[in-house]
Amino acid sequence: MRRLAAGMQALAAALWLALALALPAMAQDEPDYANWDQVARHADEQLQSDATPADALDRARAEIAGWRDRFSQAQSLNGPRIAALRDQIAGLGPAPAEGQTEAPDIAARRKQLNAELAQLQAPGQRADEAYRRADSLIRAIDETIRARRTDDLLRQTPSPLLPSSWMAAAADGVKILRGIAQDVRDRTYGQARDALIERLPLVGLYLALALGLLVLGRRWIDSLPSRLGSRASDYSRDAVAFAVSLGQIVVPTTGAYLFVRALDTTGLAGPWARPILMVMPVAALILFGGRWLIGRFFPATGDPPICYALPVRQEGRLYGTALAGALALHHAVGRALLPLSGIRGKEPVGSRIPLDVSDAAAGVWHLPVILVGAFLLFRLALLLRNRPATAGDEGTAYRTRVMAALGWAGRLIALVSPVLALAGYVVLANSLLWPAAMTIGLAMLVILLQEFVTDLWAIIKRDRGVSRDALAPVLIGFLLVIGAMPLLALLWGASASDLGEAWTRLRQGVSLGGVRLSPGAIITFVVVFSIGYAVTRAVQGTVRTSILPRTRLDAGTKNAAVSGLGYLGIFVSALVAITSAGINLSSLAIVAGALSVGIGFGLQNIVSNFVSGIILLVERPVAVGDWIKVGNAQGYVRRISVRSTQIQTFDRTDVIVPNSDLISKEVTNWTRGNQQGRIIVTVGVAYGSDTRQVADILRRIAEDQPTVLINPPPTILFTGFGADSLDFEIRAILSDINQGVSVSSEIRHEIIQRFAEAGIDIPFAHREVRIVNPDALMAEPGPASAQPGQAATAMSDAVPPQGARQADRASVPGREDEQDPRITRAAASGLEIAEGGEDGAERD
Repeated sequence: MRRLAAGMQALAAALWLALALALPAMAQDEPDYANWDQVARHADEQLQSDATPADALDRARAEIAGWRDRFSQAQSLNGPRIAALRDQIAGLGPAPAEGQTEAPDIAARRKQLNAELAQLQAPGQRADEAYRRADSLIRAIDETIRARRTDDLLRQTPSPLLPSSWMAAAADGVKILRGIAQDVRDRTYGQARDALIERLPLVGLYLALALGLLVLGRRWIDSLPSRLGSRASDYSRDAVAFAVSLGQIVVPTTGAYLFVRALDTTGLAGPWARPILMVMPVAALILFGGRWLIGRFFPATGDPPICYALPVRQEGRLYGTALAGALALHHAVGRALLPLSGIRGKEPVGSRIPLDVSDAAAGVWHLPVILVGAFLLFRLALLLRNRPATAGDEGTAYRTRVMAALGWAGRLIALVSPVLALAGYVVLANSLLWPAAMTIGLAMLVILLQEFVTDLWAIIKRDRGVSRDALAPVLIGFLLVIGAMPLLALLWGASASDLGEAWTRLRQGVSLGGVRLSPGAIITFVVVFSIGYAVTRAVQGTVRTSILPRTRLDAGTKNAAVSGLGYLGIFVSALVAITSAGINLSSLAIVAGALSVGIGFGLQNIVSNFVSGIILLVERPVAVGDWIKVGNAQGYVRRISVRSTQIQTFDRTDVIVPNSDLISKEVTNWTRGNQQGRIIVTVGVAYGSDTRQVADILRRIAEDQPTVLINPPPTILFTGFGADSLDFEIRAILSDINQGVSVSSEIRHEIIQRFAEAGIDIPFAHREVRIVNPDALMAEPGPASAQPGQAATAMSDAVPPQGARQADRASVPGREDEQDPRITRAAASGLEIAEGGEDGAERD
């Protein structure tokens, strides 16, 4: 024991020493707050000065963003130890209220733990303060940059229509041409010429490769998709053609790069020509990429992503390719030559020619490019906007609406941009026109990628038809749309720092009703809940197929048990997912209170049906398979859900009944508890029949039915004297009331057969209408001279039932003394009405 105690003491001393050594290490992990203070003061000075250039603000922002990330990480310093101390303090019990005391040893221990907790929380608090300062500085820098961009965007320059602007454009153009010519002259004499001669073999190689790719390679790659697609299977043809068609961008762009490389290798391009030369590969990428995009969106053959007519596709390829060329030209002149090309910042040193082109000259040179681009954009947008509806629009309706909306916006921008350029707002015109064109291109690209994902899914499933209706391609297409949002923001002037800041804000989440939601919390919630839901379904399946079949529970109880298990599993999964996502359930109290108000007004029927569904599953007054009648609906219960119950009627139609009706209204359950039930079959016999014999025959008929119970035995009742018959009833209890209709039908068949064998008649009503004296009716004037049939009909409608019975009696021999005056009047008109049964019985 002593050795064990000594060992425990040594282990405790070692742990204490490790903690003591860890504290300085943790302190060393804290940021250098002195250095940070200098950086923050310098950033404040830059913000207060209007002369600070934009690139200096960008550098300061990037540096502060790095500090902010370090402070964010430092906020979690000593996190495990802080949590352990809080648990220790909670273990001491609640702190005494004001005016109360606690045991001295507990009070001392609480004071010691609180002191240690405050010491451990100090680094995190300093980091939190520094984080807030860095965040406020970044916000201030962003506001300053946005304000400057807005001023640049709305800056008005001299109109391109002014003659002075033309003269400035001509002067700057001459300077550019002289500069390029001077570069060539300087590099074709002396040592530069000798160096050029030495590099000619390499230049020739570059040119040969470039021309081969631009001419031969382009023709080969253009025909390759159709050739490979024809050899592929039906479900992989489109995917193969799409993947191979990407070479239509790669091959010619590589050729353009090699061509530029050949010209640059000559050394003839100096400070004037080289900036223009260096932007050509990107311009070529824009041109060939736009050409590929338009060609895939408006294909000459095959199925397009949106059903456009063939003439529309031809026009779309023409205007779209030309618009891509105009965009490439704008990129080249904007990057290397002219200012006012957009709201982007100035290009790096060396990427432009050594001439500051005046704003007036830049407006003149931008104007024709803007006019051409606006015309092409207008024509392309017109095709997208005015596409007629076709039979193939069912599956691509959303794409059609998106492209139509972009077409409407594109037409408006195409009309406004030239006007703004003519008014001197060249930056604003360029910032509207070209992003609008690229936005349409981005939408086309997303649609094409969605089609490609569907084609890939067809390859996986080996069925093209199934892939069109599958959920996975739709979800991936939705993710493509979300992924295109940052690119869309970049097209319209957002910077990488803006996107980074937006992502930082998104990671921090938003606070709703005291609950902070962030992408991480949402993903955690979805993942944990999905796992819990899958486990719940697996347990339900196991219970349904492996456990419940071995019990003696009926089908309704089994269904209720499985449903209750599912609701419990979903509730527990949601609770665990909310806790795992870091959402404080106590913060949902306000939200729950607000929801209760909404439930009291708009959701009361849904909640009533939900509660009624739970009552049905627990109390089980109605179970699956029962034959019930509620209101006008009668049939078998096929399904009980949380909100409603599905009843299948006897004509095989489904009736959805709200669960609240099954609780609040009267419900007849024919099969609840057991399948027994009573049937009643009525029958009438002619007057004069032997009633005892009739009752004995009916009893034997009922007892001969296999589903009629002997105990209690069937009952035969003589119920009364009818107008035409003696009325009897068969009342029998069946072992299965579901067979009640068929048993009743079989009993009626037996009654007809047995009564015929016994000579017992079943009476039925018989009525006759006779015209006694038609000649007299034809001789009478006025209405009586009408056709005999018309007179008989009119008289029959005029004689009441009592008169009809008296007329019948008057026609019976030996009863002439019972005539009344009404019958006399009918006989005077030549009409006789007789009514009676086949057995001679009279009937009203």
